[in-house]
Amino acid sequence: MALTMFGGPLSRKVPETRTFTVEGPAHSLLLEPFTRRVRAEVDGVTVLDTTRGALLFETGLPPQLYVPEEDFRADLLEPSDTTTHCPFKGDATYRSLRVGDRVVPDAVWSYPDPIAESSWLAGLAVLAPEAADRWFDEDDEVIGRLPDPYHRVSLRHTSRHVTVTTTDGVTVADADGGVLLGETGLVDRLYVPRDAISATLEPSGKRTTCPYKGYATYYSVRLPDGRVLSDAAWSYEQPTDESRAIEDLVCFAHDDLTVAAEVR
Repeated sequence: MALTMFGGPLSRKVPETRTFTVEGPAHSLLLEPFTRRVRAEVDGVTVLDTTRGALLFETGLPPQLYVPEEDFRADLLEPSDTTTHCPFKGDATYRSLRVGDRVVPDAVWSYPDPIAESSWLAGLAVLAPEAADRWFDEDDEVIGRLPDPYHRVSLRHTSRHVTVTTTDGVTVADADGGVLLGETGLVDRLYVPRDAISATLEPSGKRTTCPYKGYATYYSVRLPDGRVLSDAAWSYEQPTDESRAIEDLVCFAHDDLTVAAEVR
C-alpha cells in the first residue's frame, strides 16, 4: 500500500481493519534513499543530475524527491524573495531557474535551517516536478512525476462479461471480457475493447497524466437518444510498459453509468 495516502500507515485516516498502531504525531515525515540516477531537463538543458536523492514521504502527500544542493546546476539558479513556513519542516527559501531567456519562478526550494525533528533536510533541495520539461529515472523518461515505490498497478485479463449501462437501462458497452486494472487505494476499473461499445465516443479535449499508466485521452459519450455524458470515458492509446495491457481499450465512469462484470 502507499505509505502516506489511501489508508497507508502514514496516511491521515488509517482504516479500522488493522492490528497495528503508529506511535507519533498525526502528521509524519519519512525520508528514504532513492539511489537511482534522476535527471531533469528544461529546454533541453540538464538542470539536475543525481544518484544521491531521497524520497520524502509526508502524511497525505505524494513523495517528493530531495537531492543534495551540489547536484543542481547552481549557475542556473537565481534568488527569490519567496518564503514559506511548514510547521513540520521549518522555513523554506526559494530560487528561480533561468535557462536562456526562460525563467521558471520559485522552481527550487529548500530548508537551510530545518526544525530539529527534520534536521536531516539540511543541505537538500527540491525541484518542483512541474518546473522541468522532462524527468528521467535512469534512462527512462518519467511521465508527470517520479512514481511512488509503494504504489502499484496490477492488470489482469478477465473473461467475465462486462456491461456498461445508463441508470435508466441504455446499453453503452457489452463485452465478452476485458482487462481489470487494480491500483493502490483506488477502485478496480474495467477496460473493454472499442468494438464492444455501442454508444458514440466524442473526444472531449480533456487529458490527464499518470506516472503508472501514461497519458489518458477523455471522451464524452453520446447516447442514441442524443444525451451526452461529459468526460465519461477514457483511454490510454500509448500506455507505459507496465500498463501495456490496456492499450487502446476504454474505461467508463460517470454518475449516470453502471459498470458490471459477471461470470457466465
